Amino acid sequence: MPSTLGLDIGGANLKAAHSGGAARLRPFALWKNSGGLADALRDLLGSLPAADAVAVTMTGELCDCFATKHAGVHAILDAVEAAITATPVRVWRGDGRLVSVAEARATPLLTAAANWLALATYVGRFAPHGTALVLDVGSTTADIVPLVRGRPVPQGRTDPERLRTGELVYTGVRRTPLCALLGGGAAAEFFATTLDAYLLLGALPEDAADHDTADGRPATRAAAHARMARMLCADVETCSAEEARTLAQRVLLKQVYLLTSTFRQIVKKLPAPPRTVLVSGSGEFLARAALSEQRDFPAPDVVSLAEKLGPETSAAACAHALAVLAAEDGHA
Repeated sequence: MPSTLGLDIGGANLKAAHSGGAARLRPFALWKNSGGLADALRDLLGSLPAADAVAVTMTGELCDCFATKHAGVHAILDAVEAAITATPVRVWRGDGRLVSVAEARATPLLTAAANWLALATYVGRFAPHGTALVLDVGSTTADIVPLVRGRPVPQGRTDPERLRTGELVYTGVRRTPLCALLGGGAAAEFFATTLDAYLLLGALPEDAADHDTADGRPATRAAAHARMARMLCADVETCSAEEARTLAQRVLLKQVYLLTSTFRQIVKKLPAPPRTVLVSGSGEFLARAALSEQRDFPAPDVVSLAEKLGPETSAAACAHALAVLAAEDGHA
């Protein structure tokens, strides 16, 4: 098989994976710096082994720096072509096909936000019998995709359709503003995100070099305490560490409830309860917490991509899936 690179271009992160196994995730605020995307892609791809071909998928076209999804798809493909000049490029679409850049440009709404389907198509090999669910929880969103006999059977294909069916849940473990989860009893301000909750609960590691936070201060537990305190209209002098952790636990329970209520909605439409749930993403810990709390179907077998592929590859699961699918396709 030819070697391939899978490239997943999101609004907040760039993810790349080589069919040989290497994977990378790089934060990149596309909505703030769309003109810098080509350079960011060059840097990212330069950190991985060379490949015979590159396969691309995207979700960043929804960024509000683009007037429309049509414009976003074209801008992202412009950057891809500027960054990748010596290697053939194919683009994954929502119909499960790898097509030329020209074909992708001609069908922008089919090209937009198709990464979840690459992942679901790939992981079906780990659940070839009966019914299953894919649960990929990332920094911003969660994808829940039903499978039957190893094949995706989604009710929705576009993001609007998937929001309505519950197969796209706009909640993640780093970027979700806490005011979107907590409602009354907390400040309706962008003071803190789920990153802060999971720093305090020990589910995500500290990174003093990471300033992609609500207040621009580092992603440390001490700074997270201050951000969480503001959600209670307090500060570190008037909100104890224990009070901040209690609020963080409330955030976890809210997200668990969102996911378990969505399971119920999706499982009702399946021919049988899922025998297997395949979990992946940087928020795999949240996926497992939600599965442990659901009571609507018998406990399934849980297959972890972090355990099968390694945590770095699981965090870039859609890119890895695309790299493998393109290599198997033989003419990415």
